[in-house]
Amino acid sequence: MKPTFYVLLITMVSLLASCTKQSAPGADTPSTTPPPGTTCKAQKADAETITIFPKDNPWNTDISKAPVDINSKQILAAYANTGIKADFGSGLWDNAPIGIPFVVVCGNQPKIPVTFRANGNDGNYGDESDAGPYAIPLTAPIEGNGQGDSHVISVDKENGILYELYNASINGNHWEASSGAIFNLNSNQLRPDGYTSADAAGLPIFAGLVRYDEVLKGEIDHAIRFTLAKSNVKPAYIYPARHKVNSTGGVYSLPFGARLRLSASFDISGYTPRIQVILKALKKYGLILADIGSNMYISGAPDERWDNDELRALLNVKASNFEVVKLN
Repeated sequence: MKPTFYVLLITMVSLLASCTKQSAPGADTPSTTPPPGTTCKAQKADAETITIFPKDNPWNTDISKAPVDINSKQILAAYANTGIKADFGSGLWDNAPIGIPFVVVCGNQPKIPVTFRANGNDGNYGDESDAGPYAIPLTAPIEGNGQGDSHVISVDKENGILYELYNASINGNHWEASSGAIFNLNSNQLRPDGYTSADAAGLPIFAGLVRYDEVLKGEIDHAIRFTLAKSNVKPAYIYPARHKVNSTGGVYSLPFGARLRLSASFDISGYTPRIQVILKALKKYGLILADIGSNMYISGAPDERWDNDELRALLNVKASNFEVVKLN
């Protein structure tokens, strides 16, 4: 009788385990949010596994064959001898990481309120901002450690949502900022006409950053964000930009949203493989004017794997080696 009892007991336990497995929540249907009790792990490299806007989005559009603007040479003349400056790298500058940082989060990241306000750095653009709350952890790094533009960026890798703040700071249990925007990374929807974002042009910042992991992968498949001095920027904007600031550029200057493209004839063979990845992107996807800053500064994310000496080679690529894509 004893052996029979154990056989029956084992059979009953097996049946119960089988039933439990079949009825586990979420076992049969995919979900963007992990089931209770599971843990989603997120890291910066995960940004390379998600869709960052559709293929036909302006950031992802091949412009290598687009017509050149008739005034291209006159527009670039004012800073023709200025080389590209990588506004990102490894280590510290003024005691802060070099570049615009971002974090990648899971779909169940708690959303935190944002209070839009003015401060000594800039005004309050809350009426042009998305109210939130924002899935940005209070541990997210602030650009410049809170000095300068103080951008904060969070990417929800499971829901495909981008959260960005400008002139941000932490106050107790919430964020404060001058402006902010939330973008659906699976959509081409623009900001409302005339609205800012966390960027002067009303554009997303994250989509235009050079990221080390994509360079390591061997391809940058999007346009790159860049800045010009306000004297070289018209107080105007064109598609895909949605906003302008009080710049002072004249007839031969660029509006926000304008694009530059590295000339197809520019010889990149003498550059290292990593720099060639950047230069190939500049030929295919180009630069998009997004903000006021130093001439020909391109934006990227800080990473300790960057070789700053290697990045300085970009200074040999001058504005005169670019073409202005026809302004619309």
